[in-house]
Amino acid sequence: MTKKSRDTTELSTAEALRYSRHLMLPAMDFRGQEALLSSRVLVVGMGGLGCAAAPYLVASGIGHITLVDDDLIDRTNLQRQILYRESDVGSPKAERACMALRELNSEIEIEALCKRLDAEELAKSVADYSLVLDCTDNVVTRNAINEACFKARVPLVSGAAIRFEGQVVCFNMQEDMPCYHCLSLQFTEQQLTCMEAGILSPVVGVIGAVQALEVVKILASVGTPSFGVLQLFDAFHGQWRQFKLTKDPECPVCGSH
Repeated sequence: MTKKSRDTTELSTAEALRYSRHLMLPAMDFRGQEALLSSRVLVVGMGGLGCAAAPYLVASGIGHITLVDDDLIDRTNLQRQILYRESDVGSPKAERACMALRELNSEIEIEALCKRLDAEELAKSVADYSLVLDCTDNVVTRNAINEACFKARVPLVSGAAIRFEGQVVCFNMQEDMPCYHCLSLQFTEQQLTCMEAGILSPVVGVIGAVQALEVVKILASVGTPSFGVLQLFDAFHGQWRQFKLTKDPECPVCGSH
């Protein structure tokens, strides 16, 4: 069930003008835009992916967006985390991102949580949202988010980027479909970060934009969301590949145990 962020689903005259380019799309129309305005999205991680995805969510008119990140802006972040400015170095990421995004769209609700949500907090928070956007940079956190989403049956859109590569995958958290943990069971033990392996700046922009696209498609019921499909991007060669994921019956999160 979609969690509502406002009392009415009808667009005002000002909103109809603002989102008119959406309304011109037959697949979107008023129905899709009203669904976006009535939705609540939890964005976990305001690094490169979060900075790329969040502006499109805000511009698209998602009614309520919560940004979660406990990190402070570092000078090395400026290479790819495009919401931040040189004067922001040392400030909380979630707070500064919230300020910048409110200037893009003051008509929706945007809030910042400058903290790291533990498993218990995630479990309590996730159920209040229509969808969770995972923009974090480590498997442990992604698995914790995944477990909370599965228990609450809240859709999850997850992204990752490193070096010249990126990936996007969506989960609808239904009993017959895989979850993120099914995917992470296939990973090797060592998972490098951007700090250790580097990242080409535009790669996070590409992946973050695709994440935002999937979020809008899911919430507005437009097109075919890529549930259970791993999308891999090779920036070095300019190629995309897709793989259909299968549910692991032994998965400790979604398996039959």
